[in-house]
This record gives sequence, structure tokens and C-alpha cells, in this order.
Amino acid sequence: MVSFISNIILNFFIALGVILGGSVFGALAAALTGQPPLKTMIDVADSIKIWAIAVALGGTFSSFRVLEQGLFKGELKSLIRQLLYVFFAMGGAQLGYVILYLINGRNIY
Repeated sequence: MVSFISNIILNFFIALGVILGGSVFGALAAALTGQPPLKTMIDVADSIKIWAIAVALGGTFSSFRVLEQGLFKGELKSLIRQLLYVFFAMGGAQLGYVILYLINGRNIY
């Protein structure tokens, strides 16, 4: 059980780190090329969300294999586990986006 909880936490923070790190370095590149860094940060964060989730899961093919086993072979426990991994990775990616959105001074709602 400890391994499952630690994997969920890792997935969350890996996705968060991909969004924050990619956006910060994208903003640095934008500043070097004379583009607006804060706008670039938001644009990069929005465009790499799905990649942050894929990175957090450790590659997409193993995730699809587990989902297939859960759906077609009746392994409900592995299906629920994989869905939780995806959910927490999505949460980390979205939190990173929201943090950058707030840094930019925009209202979320």
C-alpha cells in the first residue's frame, strides 16, 4: 500500500514539475527572443499539459496495457489504480497551470 501512495504522490509532483519547469524555461527563451515571457508561460503550460501527464505516468503504452487488462480481463483493481494515477497526474498538471495563471495576475474564474 505504501508503494501505491508514494506512486500517486510522485505522479502528482512530476506532472506539476513538468508544467512549472517547462513554462519557466519557455519564459526564459521568450525573454531572450524579445517575446512577452508571462504570456509565453501560460501558452507553454497550456500546450504541455497532456505531455506532463504522459511523463508522470512513465509512458503511455504501459498505461494503456494496464487499462486494457482492467477492462477486458476483468482486473478491476488494476483499472482503478491506473485511473487514480491518471487522475492525480492531471491534478498536478492543472495545479501547475493554475499557479502560473495566478502568477500572471489573471483571475481564474
